[in-house]
Amino acid sequence: MSKFRSFFRNHLVLVGLAAVVAPLLTILGLQYWSLKQLKKSSVLAGSVVMRNYLNDASKEVRTFYRNAAEAALNIPASAVREGDFERARRHFGRRTCEGVKRLFVARFGDGGDVQIRFFHPADGGPADEVPTAESHAAQRVAVPMQHLSAAGTAVRRLDAPELQDYDPENIVLFKPVVDESSRVVGVAGMLLDTAYFRDVLVPRVVSETLPRFFPDGADRRVIVSLHDAAKNRLFASQEAEGQKDAVALRLHYFNDYSLVIRSRHMTAEQWARWNFNFTMTLSLLMTAALVGGIAFSLRTAAREMRLSQMKADFVSNVSHELRTPLASIRVFGEFMKLGRVGDPAKIQEYGEHIETESRRLTQLINNILDFSKIESGAKTYHFERLAIEDVVAETLKTCEVRLRQVGFALVYHPAPRPLPRVMVDAEALAQALMNLLDNAVKYSADAARREVIVRAGERGGRVEISVTDHGVGIAPAEQRKIFEKFYRVSTGLVHDVKGSGLGLSLVKHIVEAHRGTVTVTSDLGRGSTFTVSLPAADGAAGAEGTEGAEPVIGDDPSRGLAYKH
Repeated sequence: MSKFRSFFRNHLVLVGLAAVVAPLLTILGLQYWSLKQLKKSSVLAGSVVMRNYLNDASKEVRTFYRNAAEAALNIPASAVREGDFERARRHFGRRTCEGVKRLFVARFGDGGDVQIRFFHPADGGPADEVPTAESHAAQRVAVPMQHLSAAGTAVRRLDAPELQDYDPENIVLFKPVVDESSRVVGVAGMLLDTAYFRDVLVPRVVSETLPRFFPDGADRRVIVSLHDAAKNRLFASQEAEGQKDAVALRLHYFNDYSLVIRSRHMTAEQWARWNFNFTMTLSLLMTAALVGGIAFSLRTAAREMRLSQMKADFVSNVSHELRTPLASIRVFGEFMKLGRVGDPAKIQEYGEHIETESRRLTQLINNILDFSKIESGAKTYHFERLAIEDVVAETLKTCEVRLRQVGFALVYHPAPRPLPRVMVDAEALAQALMNLLDNAVKYSADAARREVIVRAGERGGRVEISVTDHGVGIAPAEQRKIFEKFYRVSTGLVHDVKGSGLGLSLVKHIVEAHRGTVTVTSDLGRGSTFTVSLPAADGAAGAEGTEGAEPVIGDDPSRGLAYKH
Protein backbone atom coordinates (compact mmCIF):
# COMPACT_ATOMS: atom_id res chain seq x y z
CA MET A 1 0.00 0.00 0.00
CA SER A 2 2.84 2.39 0.83
CA LYS A 3 4.43 1.73 -2.56
CA PHE A 4 1.12 2.47 -4.25
CA ARG A 5 0.75 5.74 -2.35
CA SER A 6 4.31 6.70 -3.17
CA PHE A 7 3.77 5.97 -6.88
CA PHE A 8 0.51 7.93 -6.87
CA ARG A 9 2.17 10.89 -5.16
CA ASN A 10 5.19 10.90 -7.49
CA HIS A 11 3.11 10.44 -10.66
CA LEU A 12 0.07 12.53 -9.78
CA VAL A 13 -0.12 14.18 -13.21
CA LEU A 14 0.06 10.88 -15.12
CA VAL A 15 -2.47 9.16 -12.88
CA GLY A 16 -4.86 12.12 -13.07
CA LEU A 17 -4.56 12.37 -16.84
CA ALA A 18 -5.15 8.63 -17.23
CA ALA A 19 -8.28 8.89 -15.08
CA VAL A 20 -9.60 11.73 -17.27
CA VAL A 21 -8.38 10.74 -20.72
CA ALA A 22 -9.72 7.17 -20.61
CA PRO A 23 -13.42 8.15 -20.24
CA LEU A 24 -12.92 11.08 -22.62
CA LEU A 25 -11.58 8.76 -25.31
CA THR A 26 -14.54 6.45 -24.73
CA ILE A 27 -16.96 9.35 -25.11
CA LEU A 28 -15.16 10.52 -28.26
CA GLY A 29 -15.34 7.02 -29.72
CA LEU A 30 -19.08 6.80 -29.06
CA GLN A 31 -19.59 10.29 -30.46
CA TYR A 32 -17.63 9.39 -33.57
CA TRP A 33 -19.80 6.31 -34.11
CA SER A 34 -23.04 8.21 -33.52
CA LEU A 35 -21.97 11.01 -35.85
CA LYS A 36 -21.15 8.50 -38.57
CA GLN A 37 -24.64 7.02 -38.19
CA LEU A 38 -26.14 10.51 -38.15
CA LYS A 39 -24.21 11.34 -41.30
CA LYS A 40 -25.75 8.38 -43.12
CA SER A 41 -29.20 9.16 -41.75
CA SER A 42 -28.93 12.83 -42.72
CA VAL A 43 -28.23 11.95 -46.34
CA LEU A 44 -31.21 9.59 -46.43
CA ALA A 45 -33.44 12.04 -44.56
CA GLY A 46 -32.51 14.84 -46.98
CA SER A 47 -33.55 12.75 -49.96
CA VAL A 48 -36.77 11.67 -48.23
CA VAL A 49 -37.71 15.27 -47.40
CA MET A 50 -37.09 16.35 -50.98
CA ARG A 51 -39.18 13.50 -52.39
CA ASN A 52 -41.98 14.13 -49.89
CA TYR A 53 -42.02 17.75 -50.96
CA LEU A 54 -42.36 16.81 -54.63
CA ASN A 55 -45.18 14.42 -53.78
CA ASP A 56 -46.98 17.16 -51.89
CA ALA A 57 -46.51 19.68 -54.69
CA SER A 58 -47.77 17.16 -57.25
CA LYS A 59 -50.74 16.42 -55.04
CA GLU A 60 -51.57 20.13 -54.93
CA VAL A 61 -51.57 20.29 -58.74
CA ARG A 62 -53.78 17.20 -58.99
CA THR A 63 -56.18 18.52 -56.35
CA PHE A 64 -56.50 21.84 -58.16
CA TYR A 65 -57.58 20.27 -61.45
CA ARG A 66 -59.62 17.51 -59.82
CA ASN A 67 -61.70 20.01 -57.85
CA ALA A 68 -62.24 22.07 -60.99
CA ALA A 69 -63.32 18.98 -62.97
CA GLU A 70 -65.63 17.67 -60.28
CA ALA A 71 -67.35 21.02 -60.08
CA ALA A 72 -67.68 21.62 -63.81
CA LEU A 73 -68.18 18.16 -65.31
CA ASN A 74 -71.04 16.84 -63.19
CA ILE A 75 -73.66 17.36 -65.92
CA PRO A 76 -77.01 15.53 -65.66
CA ALA A 77 -78.08 13.20 -68.47
CA SER A 78 -81.11 15.38 -69.23
CA ALA A 79 -78.81 18.25 -70.22
CA VAL A 80 -77.13 16.05 -72.85
CA ARG A 81 -80.37 14.73 -74.30
CA GLU A 82 -81.44 18.21 -75.30
CA GLY A 83 -80.06 18.85 -78.75
CA ASP A 84 -79.46 22.55 -78.26
CA PHE A 85 -77.16 21.99 -75.24
CA GLU A 86 -78.86 24.89 -73.46
CA ARG A 87 -78.88 23.27 -70.06
CA ALA A 88 -75.17 22.41 -70.47
CA ARG A 89 -74.42 26.06 -71.27
CA ARG A 90 -76.32 27.23 -68.18
CA HIS A 91 -74.48 24.64 -66.07
CA PHE A 92 -71.07 25.86 -67.25
CA GLY A 93 -72.14 29.50 -66.90
CA ARG A 94 -72.67 29.08 -63.17
CA ARG A 95 -69.04 27.98 -62.69
CA THR A 96 -65.75 29.71 -63.40
CA CYS A 97 -63.03 27.25 -64.37
CA GLU A 98 -59.52 28.58 -63.79
CA GLY A 99 -56.68 26.99 -65.77
CA VAL A 100 -58.98 25.60 -68.50
CA LYS A 101 -58.85 26.54 -72.20
CA ARG A 102 -62.16 25.05 -73.26
CA LEU A 103 -65.14 23.13 -71.93
CA PHE A 104 -67.09 20.74 -74.11
CA VAL A 105 -70.03 18.33 -74.11
CA ALA A 106 -70.51 15.40 -76.50
CA ARG A 107 -74.00 13.90 -77.13
CA PHE A 108 -74.51 10.48 -78.71
CA GLY A 109 -77.43 10.01 -81.10
CA ASP A 110 -79.30 6.79 -81.71
CA GLY A 111 -77.85 6.49 -85.21
CA GLY A 112 -74.29 6.47 -83.87
CA ASP A 113 -73.58 10.12 -84.58
CA VAL A 114 -71.61 12.32 -82.15
CA GLN A 115 -72.41 15.97 -81.54
CA ILE A 116 -69.76 18.07 -79.70
CA ARG A 117 -70.26 21.60 -78.43
CA PHE A 118 -67.48 23.79 -77.02
CA PHE A 119 -67.92 26.49 -74.37
CA HIS A 120 -65.80 29.29 -72.91
CA PRO A 121 -64.69 28.49 -69.34
CA ALA A 122 -65.14 32.07 -68.15
CA ASP A 123 -68.88 32.48 -68.73
CA GLY A 124 -70.08 29.21 -70.30
CA GLY A 125 -70.81 30.90 -73.62
CA PRO A 126 -70.59 28.83 -76.80
CA ALA A 127 -67.26 28.73 -78.61
CA ASP A 128 -67.82 28.68 -82.35
CA GLU A 129 -64.23 28.80 -83.55
CA VAL A 130 -62.21 25.98 -82.00
CA PRO A 131 -58.68 25.07 -83.09
CA THR A 132 -58.41 21.80 -84.90
CA ALA A 133 -56.05 20.32 -82.30
CA GLU A 134 -58.58 20.98 -79.55
CA SER A 135 -61.43 19.52 -81.61
CA HIS A 136 -59.41 16.37 -82.31
CA ALA A 137 -58.58 16.01 -78.62
CA ALA A 138 -62.29 16.15 -77.74
CA GLN A 139 -63.15 13.65 -80.44
CA ARG A 140 -60.51 11.21 -79.16
CA VAL A 141 -62.41 11.19 -75.90
CA ALA A 142 -65.93 11.11 -77.33
CA VAL A 143 -65.52 8.33 -79.92
CA PRO A 144 -64.59 5.52 -77.46
CA MET A 145 -67.43 6.59 -75.19
CA GLN A 146 -69.85 6.51 -78.18
CA HIS A 147 -68.84 2.94 -78.87
CA LEU A 148 -69.71 2.05 -75.29
CA SER A 149 -73.03 3.82 -75.69
CA ALA A 150 -73.86 1.99 -78.92
CA ALA A 151 -72.99 -1.34 -77.36
CA GLY A 152 -75.31 -0.61 -74.44
CA THR A 153 -72.49 -1.22 -71.97
CA ALA A 154 -73.32 -0.15 -68.46
CA VAL A 155 -70.77 2.29 -66.95
CA ARG A 156 -70.72 3.36 -63.32
CA ARG A 157 -70.76 7.03 -62.55
CA LEU A 158 -67.18 8.20 -61.85
CA ASP A 159 -66.37 10.40 -58.89
CA ALA A 160 -63.01 11.50 -60.31
CA PRO A 161 -62.36 12.69 -63.86
CA GLU A 162 -60.46 10.54 -66.28
CA LEU A 163 -57.41 11.69 -68.21
CA GLN A 164 -56.68 11.70 -71.89
CA ASP A 165 -53.23 13.08 -72.80
CA TYR A 166 -52.25 12.00 -76.28
CA ASP A 167 -51.44 15.62 -77.08
CA PRO A 168 -49.36 17.23 -74.29
CA GLU A 169 -50.57 20.69 -75.34
CA ASN A 170 -54.25 19.64 -75.27
CA ILE A 171 -54.70 17.50 -72.22
CA VAL A 172 -58.30 16.49 -71.59
CA LEU A 173 -60.02 15.68 -68.31
CA PHE A 174 -63.45 14.12 -68.87
CA LYS A 175 -66.32 12.30 -67.23
CA PRO A 176 -68.89 10.10 -69.00
CA VAL A 177 -72.49 11.23 -68.65
CA VAL A 178 -74.74 8.25 -67.77
CA ASP A 179 -78.47 7.91 -67.41
CA GLU A 180 -80.51 6.07 -64.77
CA SER A 181 -79.67 2.69 -66.33
CA SER A 182 -75.89 3.44 -66.26
CA ARG A 183 -75.85 3.74 -70.06
CA VAL A 184 -73.45 6.30 -71.50
CA VAL A 185 -75.35 9.09 -73.20
CA GLY A 186 -72.58 11.64 -73.55
CA VAL A 187 -69.24 13.03 -72.32
CA ALA A 188 -68.36 16.24 -70.45
CA GLY A 189 -64.78 17.38 -70.61
CA MET A 190 -62.29 20.21 -70.26
CA LEU A 191 -59.07 21.02 -72.10
CA LEU A 192 -56.37 22.13 -69.69
CA ASP A 193 -54.44 25.35 -70.30
CA THR A 194 -50.79 24.28 -70.43
CA ALA A 195 -49.53 27.88 -70.40
CA TYR A 196 -51.51 28.56 -67.22
CA PHE A 197 -50.05 25.40 -65.70
CA ARG A 198 -46.47 26.46 -66.51
CA ASP A 199 -46.67 30.15 -65.78
CA VAL A 200 -49.22 30.47 -62.98
CA LEU A 201 -50.13 27.26 -61.22
CA VAL A 202 -46.68 25.70 -60.69
CA PRO A 203 -45.06 28.93 -59.37
CA ARG A 204 -48.03 29.45 -57.03
CA VAL A 205 -47.94 25.89 -55.73
CA VAL A 206 -44.16 26.07 -55.18
CA SER A 207 -44.37 29.37 -53.29
CA GLU A 208 -47.13 27.98 -51.03
CA THR A 209 -45.65 24.56 -50.32
CA LEU A 210 -41.94 25.39 -49.87
CA PRO A 211 -42.34 27.19 -46.49
CA ARG A 212 -44.33 24.26 -45.13
CA PHE A 213 -41.54 21.77 -45.75
CA PHE A 214 -38.58 24.15 -45.27
CA PRO A 215 -39.55 26.67 -42.56
CA ASP A 216 -37.51 29.49 -40.99
CA GLY A 217 -35.78 30.51 -44.21
CA ALA A 218 -34.64 27.00 -45.10
CA ASP A 219 -36.53 27.33 -48.40
CA ARG A 220 -33.63 29.50 -49.61
CA ARG A 221 -31.38 26.46 -49.38
CA VAL A 222 -33.21 24.54 -52.11
CA ILE A 223 -34.12 25.28 -55.73
CA VAL A 224 -37.38 23.97 -57.19
CA SER A 225 -37.70 24.01 -60.97
CA LEU A 226 -40.08 22.81 -63.71
CA HIS A 227 -38.72 20.97 -66.75
CA ASP A 228 -40.34 19.82 -69.96
CA ALA A 229 -39.78 16.53 -71.81
CA ALA A 230 -36.59 17.93 -73.40
CA LYS A 231 -35.31 18.81 -69.89
CA ASN A 232 -35.53 22.53 -70.57
CA ARG A 233 -36.01 24.54 -67.40
CA LEU A 234 -39.25 26.50 -67.63
CA PHE A 235 -39.42 27.85 -64.08
CA ALA A 236 -37.16 28.01 -61.01
CA SER A 237 -37.77 29.27 -57.49
CA GLN A 238 -34.28 30.85 -57.49
CA GLU A 239 -31.96 32.01 -60.23
CA ALA A 240 -29.11 29.65 -59.38
CA GLU A 241 -27.73 26.45 -60.81
CA GLY A 242 -27.59 24.54 -57.52
CA GLN A 243 -25.96 21.22 -56.79
CA LYS A 244 -26.21 17.86 -58.55
CA ASP A 245 -28.39 16.10 -55.97
CA ALA A 246 -31.54 16.57 -58.05
CA VAL A 247 -34.71 14.64 -57.18
CA ALA A 248 -37.37 14.70 -59.92
CA LEU A 249 -41.04 13.69 -60.12
CA ARG A 250 -43.48 13.71 -63.03
CA LEU A 251 -46.58 15.76 -62.26
CA HIS A 252 -50.17 14.46 -62.28
CA TYR A 253 -52.02 15.05 -65.58
CA PHE A 254 -48.96 16.76 -67.11
CA ASN A 255 -46.83 13.68 -67.55
CA ASP A 256 -44.37 15.34 -69.93
CA TYR A 257 -43.40 17.83 -67.23
CA SER A 258 -41.20 17.15 -64.23
CA LEU A 259 -40.81 19.03 -60.97
CA VAL A 260 -37.18 18.98 -59.77
CA ILE A 261 -35.71 19.95 -56.40
CA ARG A 262 -32.02 20.30 -55.61
CA SER A 263 -29.76 21.89 -52.98
CA ARG A 264 -28.55 25.39 -53.65
CA HIS A 265 -25.25 25.52 -51.70
CA MET A 266 -24.54 22.10 -50.23
CA THR A 267 -26.03 18.71 -50.86
CA ALA A 268 -27.38 16.69 -47.98
CA GLU A 269 -24.25 14.53 -48.18
CA GLN A 270 -21.96 17.58 -48.16
CA TRP A 271 -23.90 19.12 -45.30
CA ALA A 272 -23.71 15.87 -43.31
CA ARG A 273 -19.97 15.62 -44.00
CA TRP A 274 -19.41 19.26 -42.97
CA ASN A 275 -21.48 18.79 -39.83
CA PHE A 276 -19.56 15.62 -39.00
CA ASN A 277 -16.16 17.30 -39.49
CA PHE A 278 -17.18 20.44 -37.61
CA THR A 279 -18.64 18.56 -34.65
CA MET A 280 -15.69 16.18 -34.38
CA THR A 281 -13.18 19.03 -34.67
CA LEU A 282 -15.02 21.02 -32.02
CA SER A 283 -15.18 17.97 -29.76
CA LEU A 284 -11.47 17.28 -30.22
CA LEU A 285 -10.58 20.91 -29.50
CA MET A 286 -12.76 20.96 -26.40
CA THR A 287 -11.27 17.65 -25.29
CA ALA A 288 -7.75 18.96 -25.85
CA ALA A 289 -8.58 22.13 -23.92
CA LEU A 290 -10.11 20.08 -21.11
CA VAL A 291 -7.15 17.70 -20.96
CA GLY A 292 -4.76 20.64 -21.09
CA GLY A 293 -6.60 22.40 -18.28
CA ILE A 294 -6.67 19.27 -16.15
CA ALA A 295 -3.00 18.58 -16.90
CA PHE A 296 -2.14 22.15 -15.94
CA SER A 297 -4.16 21.86 -12.73
CA LEU A 298 -2.61 18.50 -11.84
CA ARG A 299 0.84 19.80 -12.70
CA THR A 300 0.24 22.82 -10.47
CA ALA A 301 -1.02 20.56 -7.69
CA ALA A 302 2.00 18.27 -8.08
CA ARG A 303 4.31 21.27 -8.05
CA GLU A 304 2.63 22.62 -4.94
CA MET A 305 3.04 19.23 -3.30
CA ARG A 306 6.73 19.18 -4.21
CA LEU A 307 7.08 22.76 -3.01
CA SER A 308 5.36 21.88 0.24
CA GLN A 309 7.73 18.95 0.69
CA MET A 310 10.72 21.15 -0.13
CA LYS A 311 9.54 23.74 2.39
CA ALA A 312 9.27 21.02 5.01
CA ASP A 313 12.81 19.88 4.16
CA PHE A 314 13.89 23.51 4.26
CA VAL A 315 12.58 23.99 7.78
CA SER A 316 14.25 20.75 8.90
CA ASN A 317 17.59 21.62 7.26
CA VAL A 318 17.60 25.21 8.50
CA SER A 319 16.87 24.04 12.04
CA HIS A 320 19.85 21.70 11.80
CA GLU A 321 22.00 24.40 10.24
CA LEU A 322 21.16 26.82 13.04
CA ARG A 323 21.77 24.32 15.83
CA THR A 324 25.20 23.21 14.62
CA PRO A 325 27.06 26.58 14.59
CA LEU A 326 25.27 27.71 17.75
CA ALA A 327 26.37 24.54 19.54
CA SER A 328 29.98 25.04 18.38
CA ILE A 329 30.02 28.69 19.45
CA ARG A 330 28.56 27.79 22.84
CA VAL A 331 31.10 25.00 23.49
CA PHE A 332 34.16 27.07 22.49
CA GLY A 333 32.79 30.08 24.40
CA GLU A 334 32.30 27.97 27.58
CA PHE A 335 35.87 26.62 27.31
CA MET A 336 37.24 30.14 27.14
CA LYS A 337 34.89 31.41 29.87
CA LEU A 338 35.90 28.67 32.30
CA GLY A 339 39.58 29.38 31.68
CA ARG A 340 40.34 25.87 30.54
CA VAL A 341 42.31 27.19 27.59
CA GLY A 342 45.56 28.93 28.50
CA ASP A 343 47.63 28.31 25.41
CA PRO A 344 47.56 31.44 23.18
CA ALA A 345 47.59 29.23 20.08
CA LYS A 346 44.51 27.36 21.32
CA ILE A 347 42.78 30.61 22.20
CA GLN A 348 43.46 31.82 18.65
CA GLU A 349 42.23 28.52 17.22
CA TYR A 350 39.03 28.64 19.26
CA GLY A 351 38.51 32.24 18.28
CA GLU A 352 38.88 31.32 14.61
CA HIS A 353 36.32 28.55 15.07
CA ILE A 354 33.89 30.95 16.78
CA GLU A 355 34.40 33.52 14.01
CA THR A 356 33.98 30.91 11.29
CA GLU A 357 30.78 29.53 12.80
CA SER A 358 29.50 33.06 13.34
CA ARG A 359 30.10 33.90 9.70
CA ARG A 360 28.44 30.67 8.68
CA LEU A 361 25.45 31.50 10.88
CA THR A 362 25.37 35.04 9.52
CA GLN A 363 25.45 33.74 5.94
CA LEU A 364 22.56 31.39 6.62
CA ILE A 365 20.48 34.12 8.23
CA ASN A 366 21.33 36.54 5.44
CA ASN A 367 20.24 33.97 2.89
CA ILE A 368 16.89 33.55 4.61
CA LEU A 369 16.37 37.29 5.00
CA ASP A 370 17.37 37.99 1.40
CA PHE A 371 15.09 35.24 0.15
CA SER A 372 12.23 36.77 2.11
CA LYS A 373 12.97 40.19 0.60
CA ILE A 374 13.14 38.71 -2.91
CA GLU A 375 9.80 36.92 -2.44
CA SER A 376 8.17 40.13 -1.25
CA GLY A 377 9.88 42.28 -3.91
CA ALA A 378 11.66 44.40 -1.29
CA LYS A 379 15.23 43.38 -2.13
CA THR A 380 17.37 46.37 -3.22
CA TYR A 381 20.95 46.65 -4.46
CA HIS A 382 23.50 49.48 -4.23
CA PHE A 383 25.66 49.41 -7.34
CA GLU A 384 29.14 50.89 -7.52
CA ARG A 385 31.78 50.91 -10.24
CA LEU A 386 34.38 48.60 -8.70
CA ALA A 387 37.29 46.36 -9.63
CA ILE A 388 35.95 42.83 -9.48
CA GLU A 389 39.31 41.46 -8.32
CA ASP A 390 39.04 43.36 -5.03
CA VAL A 391 35.58 41.93 -4.28
CA VAL A 392 36.73 38.38 -5.08
CA ALA A 393 39.95 38.68 -3.07
CA GLU A 394 38.15 40.02 0.00
CA THR A 395 35.54 37.25 -0.16
CA LEU A 396 38.16 34.50 -0.55
CA LYS A 397 40.13 35.90 2.37
CA THR A 398 37.00 35.64 4.53
CA CYS A 399 36.28 32.04 3.46
CA GLU A 400 39.86 30.75 3.49
CA VAL A 401 39.96 29.96 7.20
CA ARG A 402 36.75 28.01 7.12
CA LEU A 403 37.80 25.95 4.09
CA ARG A 404 41.12 25.18 5.71
CA GLN A 405 39.40 24.03 8.88
CA VAL A 406 37.34 21.47 6.96
CA GLY A 407 40.39 20.24 5.07
CA PHE A 408 39.95 22.04 1.73
CA ALA A 409 42.53 23.96 -0.22
CA LEU A 410 41.39 27.18 -1.88
CA VAL A 411 43.21 27.86 -5.17
CA TYR A 412 42.73 31.24 -6.83
CA HIS A 413 43.76 31.96 -10.43
CA PRO A 414 43.53 35.71 -10.94
CA ALA A 415 43.55 37.35 -14.36
CA PRO A 416 47.05 38.06 -15.72
CA ARG A 417 46.14 41.68 -16.41
CA PRO A 418 43.62 44.12 -14.89
CA LEU A 419 39.98 43.34 -15.59
CA PRO A 420 37.41 45.95 -16.66
CA ARG A 421 35.49 47.54 -13.83
CA VAL A 422 31.90 46.43 -13.28
CA MET A 423 28.80 47.95 -11.69
CA VAL A 424 28.19 45.71 -8.68
CA ASP A 425 26.77 45.59 -5.20
CA ALA A 426 29.91 44.34 -3.46
CA GLU A 427 28.05 42.83 -0.50
CA ALA A 428 25.53 40.99 -2.71
CA LEU A 429 28.22 39.67 -5.06
CA ALA A 430 30.30 38.49 -2.09
CA GLN A 431 27.23 36.67 -0.76
CA ALA A 432 26.72 34.94 -4.14
CA LEU A 433 30.38 33.89 -4.28
CA MET A 434 30.27 32.55 -0.70
CA ASN A 435 27.21 30.49 -1.55
CA LEU A 436 29.04 28.97 -4.52
CA LEU A 437 32.07 28.18 -2.31
CA ASP A 438 29.82 26.72 0.36
CA ASN A 439 28.14 24.44 -2.21
CA ALA A 440 31.51 23.34 -3.56
CA VAL A 441 32.64 22.27 -0.08
CA LYS A 442 29.35 20.53 0.79
CA TYR A 443 29.30 18.30 -2.26
CA SER A 444 33.02 17.50 -2.28
CA ALA A 445 33.35 16.13 1.26
CA ASP A 446 34.11 12.60 0.02
CA ALA A 447 36.20 13.65 -2.98
CA ALA A 448 39.75 12.41 -3.35
CA ARG A 449 40.88 15.89 -4.42
CA ARG A 450 39.72 18.27 -1.70
CA GLU A 451 40.25 21.63 -3.30
CA VAL A 452 38.14 24.45 -4.66
CA ILE A 453 39.44 26.44 -7.61
CA VAL A 454 38.35 30.02 -8.25
CA ARG A 455 39.21 31.73 -11.52
CA ALA A 456 38.73 35.31 -12.69
CA GLY A 457 39.00 36.40 -16.30
CA GLU A 458 37.38 38.16 -19.22
CA ARG A 459 35.61 36.92 -22.31
CA GLY A 460 34.13 39.11 -25.03
CA GLY A 461 33.82 42.26 -22.91
CA ARG A 462 32.30 40.38 -19.95
CA VAL A 463 33.97 39.60 -16.66
CA GLU A 464 33.76 35.96 -15.55
CA ILE A 465 34.21 34.33 -12.16
CA SER A 466 34.14 30.54 -11.92
CA VAL A 467 34.14 28.15 -8.97
CA THR A 468 35.24 24.55 -9.63
CA ASP A 469 35.02 21.55 -7.32
CA HIS A 470 35.84 17.85 -7.71
CA GLY A 471 32.75 16.49 -5.98
CA VAL A 472 29.78 14.33 -6.91
CA GLY A 473 28.68 16.38 -9.91
CA ILE A 474 25.17 17.08 -11.15
CA ALA A 475 23.10 15.03 -13.60
CA PRO A 476 22.20 16.85 -16.86
CA ALA A 477 18.47 16.58 -16.15
CA GLU A 478 18.90 18.46 -12.87
CA GLN A 479 21.33 21.18 -13.94
CA ARG A 480 18.51 23.63 -14.75
CA LYS A 481 16.46 22.78 -11.67
CA ILE A 482 19.19 23.44 -9.10
CA PHE A 483 18.59 27.20 -9.35
CA GLU A 484 14.98 26.82 -8.20
CA LYS A 485 14.12 27.70 -4.62
CA PHE A 486 14.24 24.84 -2.11
CA TYR A 487 15.44 22.42 -4.80
CA ARG A 488 18.22 19.97 -3.89
CA VAL A 489 19.71 17.31 -6.11
CA SER A 490 18.08 13.90 -5.74
CA THR A 491 21.15 11.97 -4.62
CA GLY A 492 21.83 9.90 -1.58
CA LEU A 493 23.62 12.92 -0.06
CA VAL A 494 20.53 15.07 0.14
CA HIS A 495 19.84 14.03 3.74
CA ASP A 496 23.51 14.02 4.76
CA VAL A 497 24.60 17.34 3.27
CA LYS A 498 23.58 20.41 5.24
CA GLY A 499 21.83 23.26 3.51
CA SER A 500 18.62 25.19 3.04
CA GLY A 501 18.17 24.85 -0.71
CA LEU A 502 18.22 28.64 -1.12
CA GLY A 503 21.87 29.26 -1.98
CA LEU A 504 21.81 28.78 -5.74
CA SER A 505 18.41 30.45 -6.03
CA LEU A 506 19.89 33.55 -4.38
CA VAL A 507 22.98 33.36 -6.59
CA LYS A 508 20.79 33.36 -9.70
CA HIS A 509 18.72 36.30 -8.48
CA ILE A 510 21.76 38.36 -7.51
CA VAL A 511 23.56 37.72 -10.79
CA GLU A 512 20.49 38.51 -12.88
CA ALA A 513 20.01 41.72 -10.89
CA HIS A 514 23.55 42.63 -12.11
CA ARG A 515 22.39 41.91 -15.72
CA GLY A 516 24.59 38.84 -15.71
CA THR A 517 24.20 35.09 -16.09
CA VAL A 518 25.18 32.06 -14.05
CA THR A 519 25.79 28.70 -15.74
CA VAL A 520 26.94 25.27 -14.67
CA THR A 521 28.91 22.54 -16.39
CA SER A 522 29.15 19.24 -14.61
CA ASP A 523 29.92 15.54 -14.99
CA LEU A 524 28.68 12.97 -12.50
CA GLY A 525 31.53 11.85 -10.27
CA ARG A 526 33.96 14.43 -11.66
CA GLY A 527 32.81 17.71 -10.18
CA SER A 528 31.10 20.91 -11.26
CA THR A 529 32.01 24.41 -12.42
CA PHE A 530 29.73 27.38 -11.78
CA THR A 531 30.49 30.45 -13.89
CA VAL A 532 29.20 33.95 -13.17
CA SER A 533 29.37 36.31 -16.16
CA LEU A 534 28.89 40.06 -15.62
CA PRO A 535 28.89 42.88 -18.19
CA ALA A 536 31.81 45.31 -17.99
CA ALA A 537 30.86 48.83 -16.94
CA ASP A 538 32.48 50.36 -20.04
CA GLY A 539 31.77 47.37 -22.33
CA ALA A 540 35.45 47.26 -23.33
CA ALA A 541 38.31 44.89 -22.68
CA GLY A 542 40.43 45.54 -19.66
CA ALA A 543 43.74 45.41 -21.51
CA GLU A 544 44.67 46.07 -25.10
CA GLY A 545 44.79 42.97 -27.25
CA THR A 546 42.65 40.75 -25.03
CA GLU A 547 39.26 41.40 -26.67
CA GLY A 548 37.73 38.20 -27.93
CA ALA A 549 40.50 36.11 -26.37
CA GLU A 550 39.83 32.65 -24.93
CA PRO A 551 40.93 32.12 -21.29
CA VAL A 552 42.82 28.88 -20.62
CA ILE A 553 44.59 27.38 -17.60
CA GLY A 554 48.34 27.26 -17.83
CA ASP A 555 50.52 24.36 -16.71
CA ASP A 556 51.64 26.27 -13.63
CA PRO A 557 48.68 27.12 -11.38
CA SER A 558 50.61 30.05 -9.93
CA ARG A 559 50.53 31.74 -13.32
CA GLY A 560 46.73 32.00 -13.07
CA LEU A 561 44.94 32.78 -16.33
CA ALA A 562 46.80 32.92 -19.60
CA TYR A 563 45.36 34.14 -22.95
CA LYS A 564 45.54 32.25 -26.22
CA HIS A 565 45.00 34.39 -29.37
